[in-house]
Amino acid sequence: MKIHNKKKFLSFLKFKRDFQKYGLEKARSYELILHWLNNRLSRNQFLVLSGILVGCTAGLAGVILKTLVHNIHYFITTKVHFEYQILFYIIFPFLGIVLTTLVVLTIFKGQDRKGIGAILYEIAQNSSIVSSVKMYSQIIQSAITVSFGGSAGLESPIAVTGAAIGSNYAQTYRLSYKERTLLLAAGATAGIASAFNAPIAGIMFAFEILLTGVVFTDFIPLVVAAVCGSLLSRVLLQEDVLFRFYTREAFNYLNVPYYLILGIFSGLYARYFVIISQKVEHFIKGLKFSRLRKAMFGGAVLSLLCVLFPPLFGEGYDTVKAFTNGNTHSIIENSLFRYFEIKNITVIIFLVLVLLLKAFATSFTIFSGGNGGNFAPSLFAGGTVGYLFAIICQQLGFEHVPVTNLVLVGMAGTMSGVMYAPLTAIFLIAESSFGYDLFIPLMIVSIISYLIAKWFSPISPELKSLADQGKIFTNKHDENLLFSLKTEDFIDQYSQAVSESAPITELFEMVKNGNKNIFAVVDDQKTLRGILTLDDIRPYLFTNIEVSATIIQIMKTPPAIIHPENQPLEILKMFDDTGVWNLPVVNEKNQFIGFISKSTILMSYRELLRDYSS
Repeated sequence: MKIHNKKKFLSFLKFKRDFQKYGLEKARSYELILHWLNNRLSRNQFLVLSGILVGCTAGLAGVILKTLVHNIHYFITTKVHFEYQILFYIIFPFLGIVLTTLVVLTIFKGQDRKGIGAILYEIAQNSSIVSSVKMYSQIIQSAITVSFGGSAGLESPIAVTGAAIGSNYAQTYRLSYKERTLLLAAGATAGIASAFNAPIAGIMFAFEILLTGVVFTDFIPLVVAAVCGSLLSRVLLQEDVLFRFYTREAFNYLNVPYYLILGIFSGLYARYFVIISQKVEHFIKGLKFSRLRKAMFGGAVLSLLCVLFPPLFGEGYDTVKAFTNGNTHSIIENSLFRYFEIKNITVIIFLVLVLLLKAFATSFTIFSGGNGGNFAPSLFAGGTVGYLFAIICQQLGFEHVPVTNLVLVGMAGTMSGVMYAPLTAIFLIAESSFGYDLFIPLMIVSIISYLIAKWFSPISPELKSLADQGKIFTNKHDENLLFSLKTEDFIDQYSQAVSESAPITELFEMVKNGNKNIFAVVDDQKTLRGILTLDDIRPYLFTNIEVSATIIQIMKTPPAIIHPENQPLEILKMFDDTGVWNLPVVNEKNQFIGFISKSTILMSYRELLRDYSS
């Protein structure tokens, strides 16, 4: 009994100490309870609890965003009346991008880093610390953009929001980098799970995209977060808001040739989509406009596209559902094509133009000032590719074409090629359509599309620039570790330098009184002129004859020179190419800063590898 009371007393003292440690500014009751639980529970138990809390919060954020956009979209499409429909499509897409840009400039001080690339950067370069502003900024911006007709998706902003929630939760409770990264991924997982009511797809998204190059043995918090996000979506979202498809055909192995061909078309279209996206991004960045004028220009282009082709308005999920329900003519009747006789060839031409222009509509939405992602656009385009392929096959005389199935697997195929995430695409469509018997065609189309995309570019073009600069992790784990190291940390600030005009006896004194075996030779402006090693000096050290040689005569040119902007991976390659163990570092004026030792980098790499593997 006494031992039991003593343990309770010690627990109380520990709780009191933590209360004093975190201070009154954190005196919110739930935080005090969680701080106390963090000290009482084991690491795994607290991570599971954290997964539940982060999952519920991120899932609720996803539900709020989807509901907000649905209600705004419903209001402006049903309650706001225009005598002519053309005015509707001219005003709202333009207004959405301009308003989003104004919000970014006025409320968020121009800081609008968005997309999955920004989160991957925080994981690799900022210890998974995401700004708390992103817990709500992405919701506000994407809600304005997409609900007013921006041709983008909500899923990337939801994932960024969830990641910010998980990261800030981990920061609040002083969790380590690996735990912080895990909860960041858990938040994004819950966001995706709530957006699609697809928990497994959310988990696959975390592993395929967010946790690339990160080794984890703990995945239970991801599962728990995904379940929480999906449950909230199922309970709170209305049926017409959910990404759901109920009509499909049973899988028939005789239809495999259709899926093989569709996989090729999906991969080629995915490549077209990312190339157009890159070109539009480059074009908009090259414009000599202010950010507001770029938004106005992009909004005008988007409005024009929506006037010509209304399916480009918004996320486009309603259009894809119309494909699966056989209501294609109702889509065309809302466009300018209604003035033509609606025949099968009219439908084909209309869909081809929609596909070609969807890449432009999405790119102008995102890069001119709107906020959104490529999830929904890739799904919309994939469904359109599948439906277009199906009706072409019918026109060629093929019977029993599985139209609905081709729409569904087309979505997975194009998403796989655009996002470089085949598993996410497969499980997303399987869960959203209750089509678990479609796993074979989903895998066929998604993998073919993914392989085509990888053949053109091993890394997603959207992330390639960041990957080449070493700012995000890739599947090359050794390079990920090296990119985590900072060059300035390896510069020996106590390196010794000698003036080129100094007598050689001064160099002898430096050797006698110092502990360095390499020296820099500099001029009066500290400009590097050469280097000297102990081996270069040794013949002159142990002689009784007066040495007549000068420093300039015995110094040598360094085999390579390092600059502070060089990455550790580049530096190690210099060491391997030259076969030396020490190289000098100079600034932009060629002034000597210090030496870097190969052994120092290798020791830091070994320590990081040990921490990374523990």
